[in-house]
Amino acid sequence: MRYLATDHKWKAELQKIEWERIHLHLYLTLEKEGKAVPVTEKVRFYLVDKMLGKAAAELRVLAYENGQYHLTTNITNPGNCACIPSGIYALFVSDGENTVADAEYDYGIFEKMADHSRNFPYNGGQKVYAVSFGTKEGEDNLPFEMTILAATKANMEFPSLAHLHNRIHPVKNVMATWFSSKNFLRRSYQFYYKKYKKNRAHTVLFLTEQNDKIASNLKAVMERMQQRGMEKEYTILTSARFGARGNHGFKSWLALMKKMASSGIIFVDDHAPVLDWMKLSDDTKVVQLWHAGAGFKSSGYSRWGHPGCPAPQSAHRQYSYGISGSKSIAHFFSEVWGINEEQVLPTGMPRMDEYLDPERRARVEQKLYEKYPLCKGKKVILFAPTYRGRNKLLAYYPYELIDFDKLYDLCGEEYVVLFKMHPWVASAVPIKEPHKDRFVDVNKFPDINDLFYITDLLITDYSSNIFEYSLMKKPMLFFAFDKLQYAYSRGFHRAYEESAPGKVVYTFDELLTAIREQDFEFEKVEAYVDFSFDHIDCNASDRVIDWFVLGQIPVEMQADIDTVRNHYREMQKIVFENPELGEEQRDRSTV
Repeated sequence: MRYLATDHKWKAELQKIEWERIHLHLYLTLEKEGKAVPVTEKVRFYLVDKMLGKAAAELRVLAYENGQYHLTTNITNPGNCACIPSGIYALFVSDGENTVADAEYDYGIFEKMADHSRNFPYNGGQKVYAVSFGTKEGEDNLPFEMTILAATKANMEFPSLAHLHNRIHPVKNVMATWFSSKNFLRRSYQFYYKKYKKNRAHTVLFLTEQNDKIASNLKAVMERMQQRGMEKEYTILTSARFGARGNHGFKSWLALMKKMASSGIIFVDDHAPVLDWMKLSDDTKVVQLWHAGAGFKSSGYSRWGHPGCPAPQSAHRQYSYGISGSKSIAHFFSEVWGINEEQVLPTGMPRMDEYLDPERRARVEQKLYEKYPLCKGKKVILFAPTYRGRNKLLAYYPYELIDFDKLYDLCGEEYVVLFKMHPWVASAVPIKEPHKDRFVDVNKFPDINDLFYITDLLITDYSSNIFEYSLMKKPMLFFAFDKLQYAYSRGFHRAYEESAPGKVVYTFDELLTAIREQDFEFEKVEAYVDFSFDHIDCNASDRVIDWFVLGQIPVEMQADIDTVRNHYREMQKIVFENPELGEEQRDRSTV
């Protein structure tokens, strides 16, 4: 693409830089011969590597107002499901055939360049993806430059058997290194792949590395396949283990390689650590049946730079598809996984097929009243917050913030309170003996969704359990005593107060007042349901099977996926002429 910016007919001036998690926002004015260029001109904006003459991203125009373009890109996924690579980037403006402007800074914004740089540490803070802004020296103007430095080298050592190195005979040490290496497992995968290649298209693996049994969405889809008699045509495999935390032997690892290699379709329901370092074959279809609905908590790449965030290349990058409750919330999940929004399809949550079955609901309600007779004839409050702490080992809930005496008095003869803490919270709810006629610890009850049937009021905070509960069309309260701290340490992927389908309170006294006065802001529930669900039925498992196993993805959805992929590929074919690199680089350029 020819560089015509030197004629200065066009002028692009950067007015403001902002960050929204991993989304870079640029605001600039664009003029042609002294007149503002309207958005109808359909100009394009590219981040171009100045050394390679290749665009890493085409910035999307979010808005055009008062002569100012609002541009954005996701630095962890500009369209190719990978981070923008290391390099020094210019912001080129194209009219579709030529580079007509090289963006410059407004002098006002240039004074605050240091404020706009960002560091995104990962791998426990040992590595960092750094984004900074600057300009060329010795110029009369201030041309835009963005520098990215990224460390992406992977540790190839297989940690589970590393301790053997210092314990055994030197000769055996060599063998231990060989057999404990991820490289050996990769080679095993390739061996099994060639061996079972012919039958892979009709082999489906249900894989979890976060549980010792197949459950939730995985279980729902697998059982539905069996109900439909698909075992006659498809081989169904399972693998359930605690991947990163478990002490797995060599046979376990080898068995997993065999299952993954022989499967043309792999369903996962959470982060699978094995896929962080094992690259699957290109013809493997990986479908993420995420276990959580649409909550608030940032995870995956949404919280990049925070403790526990993924590396630039992680398991998430291997997903062919993901699922969501609606197309409206697909972008939340695509941001988390670092894949394109078009790859997240609104099948609904398979586990909710059973949940929405009215006959099952009647049976479960009866059993619950038998198990918890205190609830019968009373209004039931379910206190079900998420955990605090960095991980499972450190998880806790600050029970001292609950005034059990005041809550007990409020209940009177009208309410019963069920306490269902996050499974990671090991400490028991401190219920006093005199309070046990109104308070019940239900932590050992396996499925919180079943409790929603008999719940009249849900008290939570940042948990995704609101997704399922919202379909009960009952009120919620949000006890967000640590919202600011939580937002800083964990992060939100959407505005909390605006998105919460109920009243948000910040002290326990405010919580009690809201219950006493029935002040729940219940009208927010309906809006949340409309936004979060494209389908409210018992057919989510069938849609997953039809779309992903049988390959019957709706034509328009597959077309959207292909369009985004092809657009990025076509962008990669463009060579941008750059006068700074001289004649040799210009000779390679194409229009």
